[in-house]
Amino acid sequence: MKITSVGHAVSLFLVITFLICIVWGLVTPPSLHMHPAWQDLLPGFEFGTLPGFLIGLVESYLYGWYIAILFVPLCNFFNRNSSAQK
Repeated sequence: MKITSVGHAVSLFLVITFLICIVWGLVTPPSLHMHPAWQDLLPGFEFGTLPGFLIGLVESYLYGWYIAILFVPLCNFFNRNSSAQK
């Protein structure tokens, strides 16, 4: 696995998920909103403001890279060890 491809893939997955939740919040009643969860997970995010939206996009993308930077080396390490035992 390559960190760059996984980093971009996971980051875009999280950005798309964030965008879907924002759209969901704009078209549904407040009782069905997802933004309280995003406010807990993304420091500085505030629903309904442009700066909050941009911070949410950037942080979602960065979380994807955080996952890739940790996940890919671990996956490669365990994959290498399991193939060496065969």
